[in-house]
Amino acid sequence: MTAEEARPAKVYVEPTNACNLACATCVRHSWDEPEGFMEWATFEAVVDGVEPGGTVAFMGLGEPLLHPRFLEMVRRAKGRRLRAEVTTNALLLDDAMAAGLLDAGLDQLVVSIDGANAEAFGRVRSGASLDRVIENIRRLHDARGPNYGPSIQIGVEFVAMRSNIGELPGLGRLAAQLGATFIIVSNVLAYTEDLLTETLYDYGASSLSGAVTTAAPRWQLPAFNWDRQLGAALGDALARSGPVSFFGADPEATRSHCPFVEADACAVAWHGGVSPCPPLLHTYTCFVRGREKRMLRWEIGRLPDESLAAVWGKPDYAAFRDRVRRFDFPPCTDCACELAKSNEEDCLGNPHPTCGDCLWARGVVRCA
Repeated sequence: MTAEEARPAKVYVEPTNACNLACATCVRHSWDEPEGFMEWATFEAVVDGVEPGGTVAFMGLGEPLLHPRFLEMVRRAKGRRLRAEVTTNALLLDDAMAAGLLDAGLDQLVVSIDGANAEAFGRVRSGASLDRVIENIRRLHDARGPNYGPSIQIGVEFVAMRSNIGELPGLGRLAAQLGATFIIVSNVLAYTEDLLTETLYDYGASSLSGAVTTAAPRWQLPAFNWDRQLGAALGDALARSGPVSFFGADPEATRSHCPFVEADACAVAWHGGVSPCPPLLHTYTCFVRGREKRMLRWEIGRLPDESLAAVWGKPDYAAFRDRVRRFDFPPCTDCACELAKSNEEDCLGNPHPTCGDCLWARGVVRCA
């Protein structure tokens, strides 16, 4: 395939940036952008531009199921023989929506659950009912059957904080009850000062890991039968330790490695703006290792005025992807210089957007 014919293999689609919740961990507390819903012509340009056999992942900074034509979007993606995934809070997953998703052929549904009991869940997702979420996911799970062909894969996404990390054992049991086949755990990214005391990484986000680990040996761990005794012992042993590899995996493999560019992915906002990744879809403020940072969105092109293939092939965008694959960025997480206060420029002269502070590239923050 020539450069002119190349297309993204995966597109993160934001059907809307509106949401039916105001979660404590959400970026929406640190931005002032208007809300909107993706036009159908824009979505058509998305599915027309994805590589054959590729993936459309419905997510973004809003609740995808709020879009009035969401089921049509899934049907359209599947009609183009694309994989269709969604990340949702599942509050709108009623009987009609569950049946519609099954009929449309959705491949994967990931539900955001940040607590295994109502109290912990409510602290993060104020006003939401955990019982309702459980009921809705179990309805979808139980409705799967031979009439719908391959079953929808169900996953659980958990944002880990100091105040809810004790929920993980209960989350595992809950996920099993929901028929989930995987659990994704992400660190919280502090979008407000209130969340600074909730982070669990701090020096772990650093590429140098500070003086804490420079003299510490590397731990190489085998496969275990995990239990409370083993977990407690390893927790004490590895706290503020040197690098750790599990089952032979290289601990450096997750550092300075963009999960979006490496997957040949991009993201499209509700208004059609194309960005390299979901974190660059919007402008917002966050805190990286306690340091306030202004993240400015980077729009490479806009659908449907341009085709997705044309945007993907732009020389500036291709050069950016090449730079990210090499990760020619300074380790900004180890620094507190003036340039680290935004993603507009770095000390190596890289133009906007710079990625040296990206916690996704460090494996600290994760997306489904």
